[in-house]
Amino acid sequence: MNTRDLQAFVAVVESESMAKAAEKVFLTQPGLTRRVQNLEAMLDTVLLDRQSKPLKPTATGNEVYRLARTVLRAVDDLLAVASPDSESTGEMRIGVPPFLSEQALERPIDSLRNAFPKLTLRVTAGWSPGLMQNVERGTLDAAVVLMPDGISLPDALTATLLGRKPFVVVAPRSFGLADAPTTLAQLSRYPWVLNQDGCGMRSVLSRAMSTAGLPFDVAVEAFGSELQLSLVARGMGIGLAVSEMLETSAHRDALQRIEVTDFHNVLSIWLMHGLLPGRLVRPVALMRDALARRLGLARQSGRERP
Repeated sequence: MNTRDLQAFVAVVESESMAKAAEKVFLTQPGLTRRVQNLEAMLDTVLLDRQSKPLKPTATGNEVYRLARTVLRAVDDLLAVASPDSESTGEMRIGVPPFLSEQALERPIDSLRNAFPKLTLRVTAGWSPGLMQNVERGTLDAAVVLMPDGISLPDALTATLLGRKPFVVVAPRSFGLADAPTTLAQLSRYPWVLNQDGCGMRSVLSRAMSTAGLPFDVAVEAFGSELQLSLVARGMGIGLAVSEMLETSAHRDALQRIEVTDFHNVLSIWLMHGLLPGRLVRPVALMRDALARRLGLARQSGRERP
C-alpha cells in the first residue's frame, strides 16, 4: 500500500474538495484523482460519493479515512523512533473548551509554531466531557478540560492539574440586585442565560442548585461568552463568566458581579493525554507550560496523575 495514496485520500476527506486537497498535498488535480483511484482499486471499493457537494466519503470511505489517519500517524511515530533527535513533525491534535479557544490560545500556539515549525496543529473546541472521550478514543492527542471538583477522571489518561480558575455570577444592573452578598436560594428566583450542557461552569452551578434542592430555570442557551453577556445585559436572566471575558466585554458597564456565599465558583483546569508518541512529548509539555503562563496559573506540584 502506498502511503501517498492514503495521504491524498485523507486530504480529500478533510478538504471536501479535490481542488483544495490537491493544493494541500502539492499535486495537480489529475494527479490527486489518480492516487485516490489507485486506493479504491487496491481496496476494490468506492471511497467517495462523487455526487455529493461538498465532496463526502461513502460509509466505507469514512472507515478507511479513520484507519488511514491511524496508519499515517504510525508512520510519523516510526520515523520519530528511528530519528529520536529529529524535529517533531506530523500533526498534533489538541482539544480545548470554548473559553480557552476564545481567550488563551494565541500565545501558546505561537510558542508551539516557533519551537516546532514542522508540526501541524489541529485545534478542536468542545465541551470538556466530549474532549476527554475523544482523547480516550485516540481522536485527540491531548485536551485541556475544565472540571468541577470531585469529578472522576478517566484512569487510562495522564492528567496534570494546571491550576484552578474562578468564575463569576453576573446580573444586569436593571435587576437592581443589592451589592451585598447573596445566596443560591435568592438567585433561584431568576432565570439563567448559560451555555449548553457540557459546559464546566454550568455543571458546577447545576450540581449546586440540585444539592440545595432549588429550582434551576435556564431561559436561554447560547454559545459564546459575548452573546451570553449581551443577553444578560438586556435583562434576559443572570449568567456566568470568567473574569477575563467580563473585563473585555462591550457590555460590562451594564452588568454587575454577584457574590454568592454558598456557591463554590471554581473549576479545575487539567491537561489530559494518553500514551504519547515520542515526537509529541516535548510539544505537549510546551503546550502545558505555555497555557499555564497565559492563564496566570502556577503548575500544581505533586498533582500529576498517571
